Amino acid sequence: MTLKLSLSLGAGLLALGIASAQAQEPLKIGVVSVLTGPAAALGQQVRDGFQLAVDKNGGKLGGVPVQITVIDDELKPDVAVGKVRSFVEGGKVDFVVGPVFSNILGAIAKPVLDSGAFLISPNAGPSTMAGKGCNQNFFVTSYQNDQVHEVLGKYAQDQGFKRAYIIAPNYQAGKDSLAGFKAYFKGEIVDEVYAPLTSMDFASDLAKIASTKPDVVFAFLPGGLGVNFVKQWSQAGLQGKIPFLSAFTVDESTLPAQQDAAVGLFGGMTWAPNMDNPQTKAFVSAYEAAYKIVPGSYAMQAYDAAMLIDSAVKAAGGTGDKDKLRAAIKKADFASLRGKFKFNTNGFPIQDFYLVKVAKRADGKFQTEIAQKVFTDYADPHAKDCALK
Repeated sequence: MTLKLSLSLGAGLLALGIASAQAQEPLKIGVVSVLTGPAAALGQQVRDGFQLAVDKNGGKLGGVPVQITVIDDELKPDVAVGKVRSFVEGGKVDFVVGPVFSNILGAIAKPVLDSGAFLISPNAGPSTMAGKGCNQNFFVTSYQNDQVHEVLGKYAQDQGFKRAYIIAPNYQAGKDSLAGFKAYFKGEIVDEVYAPLTSMDFASDLAKIASTKPDVVFAFLPGGLGVNFVKQWSQAGLQGKIPFLSAFTVDESTLPAQQDAAVGLFGGMTWAPNMDNPQTKAFVSAYEAAYKIVPGSYAMQAYDAAMLIDSAVKAAGGTGDKDKLRAAIKKADFASLRGKFKFNTNGFPIQDFYLVKVAKRADGKFQTEIAQKVFTDYADPHAKDCALK
């Protein structure tokens, strides 16, 4: 009798130990970001913003330890696919978070989603995945790509500007950006310029702007293009003379290089480091202490992605029940750094958008700051084509 009781008790303790070990199996998360080349500053903010949230939670999300694998996509679709496929096929993966650029997202989406993992984009939000190409396991913590450009078009129209000079790089995203601006701006387009992706000298463009004297200039010139354009804009004496509106041209990834030349210029975004809520104040302070730079939207959106996962895993009691976990993700029951945040049926956010303005802080650092709200509870127009409910 005693022997049977001991064996029974031992078996029970063993089962309890196995269950406890299983309960503590780490979440396997792949963070896909560009960490080499000219765009690395953007990718580093994604990586660091996500890591900061995990650190804040003591190395756990939803109370479960986290095992993060960082994947450098090198901004090369074929490289990204190879690395991601190896990761998702190598074992049980719960989430893939990333990437920065939409062409990389388009490349990795199928292998990730086919594996059964949830794909959460902290930046790229292509229209192709917002409409008919939506997927029940795909969620975005940034925006649909068109929306930021539409912010500037709407603002220009509301300001009564009649004549606009618009410029973007000569590739699909550049063409989409100018189309987004024109969707809301109904005035005259003085010139629509598509600059080579290798452009370093904008002297001829600036001379034309000076001579045609448009009411407003809109530029989508990310990374090094934006750094050079803004510096030359200031050198040409145009700063303060013609309103300058932009998307992804003056932000926390470019401001360290642009500095005073960018002060007073406008952009569009869902958030800025001076957002007046307690979670943003704590985030900005922690990020600057950890990484010594001002966080931009890339870091904010990645931090929110981690907090979204945290809330969902906690509510679902783990990752074992995919339907329960998906339902918890859809609820988005977390304190977004931008304040109001909810998902539309296509997995893209419904949120507010702002005009932001570049400022120099008292400590000498540069950041964008909220100037005014342009859209309230703005849903992207492609959601109507998504069959999900």
